[in-house]
Amino acid sequence: MGGREESSGPEPSRSAKLSAATFYALSSIMIMAANKVTLTTYRFPSSSTVAFAQLVVTLVLLRIAKAGGAVQFPDFSISVVRKVFPLPLIYLGNVVTGLSGTKALSLPMFTVLRRFSILFTLIAESFLLRNKHSIAIRASVGIMLLGALIAAADDLAFDAMGYIWVLSSDLFTAMNGVYIKQKLDAKDLGSSGLMFYNCLCSLPVVLVVMHLDGSVEKVTNFDMLFEPTFQFFFFLSSVMGCILTYSVYLCTQVNSALTTAVVGCLKNVLISYGGMFIGGDYIFSLWNFAGLNISVLGSVYYSYLQIVKKSGKSSTSLPTTRAVSRTNTVNSPTEHDGDNKP
Repeated sequence: MGGREESSGPEPSRSAKLSAATFYALSSIMIMAANKVTLTTYRFPSSSTVAFAQLVVTLVLLRIAKAGGAVQFPDFSISVVRKVFPLPLIYLGNVVTGLSGTKALSLPMFTVLRRFSILFTLIAESFLLRNKHSIAIRASVGIMLLGALIAAADDLAFDAMGYIWVLSSDLFTAMNGVYIKQKLDAKDLGSSGLMFYNCLCSLPVVLVVMHLDGSVEKVTNFDMLFEPTFQFFFFLSSVMGCILTYSVYLCTQVNSALTTAVVGCLKNVLISYGGMFIGGDYIFSLWNFAGLNISVLGSVYYSYLQIVKKSGKSSTSLPTTRAVSRTNTVNSPTEHDGDNKP
């Protein structure tokens, strides 16, 4: 069933924007905790296998939803595949580097380094979407990065490869957010179609990665493979991958790529502190803890500027692009008021 293109409607309401942002935040917290327990607590040896499971579950759920009439997106064709590129490569890079960084670093350091994605997003939006950002927004981003640098300077559990994974994930996150915005605004796929073909095109690549890194042998030799508790967290990680992917598209569609990136960092306020007790790999130091707090304050300051004080096109907020392809999206939390659907 092909999707049909519609003209863009009125700008989503504030409640729709907050609902989309909250949905994304909760989804991100749940999957990060599930991934951390799976990869660190249980020491599951293959992050690419986790990525593969998330892709497969997303494809299956979307096919079921389309068969049941819950979503609409175009049938497979070469022209549709061309429309989504280069998103599949960016998306896969984001997933693999993010999972690898989660495994290598403690959650507090992982989350604080993830704030560099905001800087990369700000730069990418300036060049690709021609968005301009106020001094106040730049200052809030600067506070976050200052805190991240202070925390990193006294990281007693420093892991160079972990830092590389996370910073690479930040770059992919910025590119992913901006390109999603371009695709959602310019094409008739809708968020569900974009999700489906993004995952479908990523699947062959992740299979090659699994072959190259010996994932099949690692998984078959994993001692806790049939442990019920491990299987629960692995299943949760796989399912939440689909939900998180949709929540990212939804939040980007009704808000902006930069708002999605900052909401992602704002929810890390909880993870920055709660993560000290998850995984058992955080080592406390005074300067590191101070840096975490400074970075958190920067996130709160930006959110105050961008969401709480947002009213129309103010000088302290980014312009928000209207949502498109409204008939092609999954039923979402923004539909509770029946007015503005993504």
